[in-house]
Amino acid sequence: MPDPSAALRFDVVTLFPELFDLPLRVSVIGRAIERGVISVEAHDLRQHGIGRHRAVDDYPYGGGAGMVMRPEPLFAAVEPLRAAGAMVILMDPAGERLTDRLARELAAAGHLAIVCGRYEGIDERTRALADREVSIGDYVLTGGELPALVLIDAVARLVPGVIEPASHESDSFADGLLEGPQYTRPETFREMAVPDVLLSGHHGEVARWRRREALRRTLRRRPDLLEGAPLSPEDRVELDRLARTDEAADGADER
Repeated sequence: MPDPSAALRFDVVTLFPELFDLPLRVSVIGRAIERGVISVEAHDLRQHGIGRHRAVDDYPYGGGAGMVMRPEPLFAAVEPLRAAGAMVILMDPAGERLTDRLARELAAAGHLAIVCGRYEGIDERTRALADREVSIGDYVLTGGELPALVLIDAVARLVPGVIEPASHESDSFADGLLEGPQYTRPETFREMAVPDVLLSGHHGEVARWRRREALRRTLRRRPDLLEGAPLSPEDRVELDRLARTDEAADGADER
């Protein structure tokens, strides 16, 4: 049963509730559920199936391959959750891309109901139930359960009390950039050494190095993120310097 005192409640509507058992019992999310910080309940859509065989799908009008999920079971499962105050999220490849910004927005919602599609998709009329449609990427999976688990993990870790705030404040995408490199012991491994600045104890220099390396990694791997990142004048000067350095290195390689 869901914990009414939880800071964030997830209700998942799915044909395969067993897929949510083990992943939600381990690690950070499992501990958060045990402590009552978040609550997750998977609802078996087939309980609302039609007829003796609990049918939830049928052939598509107009022909075509595969089956389509019928609207009646989905409305029966989701409407009570909506009435209880849930924001309804449909996991769908055509939805808006799951980003750090969206995850932070959803973490403040209080109650999310996540609908997992299967087969060739859901009857189009069922989209009327959804407040948001969310995709985890430009590809298609066999169902919405794995994307739902990704959404739960991405959102739950942002709920106060799940992890230390400092652990996600410097995450990739939290400030619009990729996170820079991280190191731990030993200081030298197979002739690869930890950068001296990280051993210096000079917090200001360490902070500047981390910012520079985050800019460098974002410039090289995801330059598209820089267009929307909140960059200071110092960041832009550093990016210009990094870009010139990369250009010079590329030119030397070509020679």
